Amino acid sequence: MTGWVGDIAKETKHNRNFMTVVFTGPYAQLTLMRLAPGEEIGREAHDEHDQCIRIEKGHARVELGPTEDTIETTQDVEDGWLIVVPAGVWHNVVNTGDGNLKLWSLHSPPAHPVRAVHHTKGEARTIELLAHGS
Repeated sequence: MTGWVGDIAKETKHNRNFMTVVFTGPYAQLTLMRLAPGEEIGREAHDEHDQCIRIEKGHARVELGPTEDTIETTQDVEDGWLIVVPAGVWHNVVNTGDGNLKLWSLHSPPAHPVRAVHHTKGEARTIELLAHGS
């Protein structure tokens, strides 16, 4: 693939999967996500890549902290908000709205298999456990 050009807002809003990888390059990866009401990504940290998250539709709470058990920043976000998560920062996004939360994420370098599609959070977690054992 030589690149990706598209209407990111439209693609994100039409995504029905927990996570869909739409582009993977040598140094960055674009994913779309959908979180049901009350669902969360789950607290995580990526030691080797930065992440940019854009909220396209819905309401959420973003949590950031230096350790898995320490949240230093909590911010309510909605359509149009952007979150930048540097490598090593623990983070979570929780859908606090009544409808699906739609967001896209840019990882640098890539964090998921090329063209990965996870229909549900449970499916994503199972694949992660098989790949990494944790």
